[in-house]
Amino acid sequence: MSAPERDAEAELQKLEAKIDSLLSLYQALQEENRSLKTELEHSARERVRLAEKNSRARDRLAAMISQLKSLGHDA
Repeated sequence: MSAPERDAEAELQKLEAKIDSLLSLYQALQEENRSLKTELEHSARERVRLAEKNSRARDRLAAMISQLKSLGHDA
């Protein structure tokens, strides 16, 4: 094998290694993206759940305040 052929072969091996590295990185980023999307969906559902819980607590508190006011007027 001549020197130019060896150089070309070495360059080809470097490119193959880079491609393999980029493919691995791409796959890792795809998995991270899937994980982040799942986490985002979970957080959105949790936000809705907490907003509903907060609303129910606010309604109960308003009802209690109303009851206390009516008790104060009766006294």
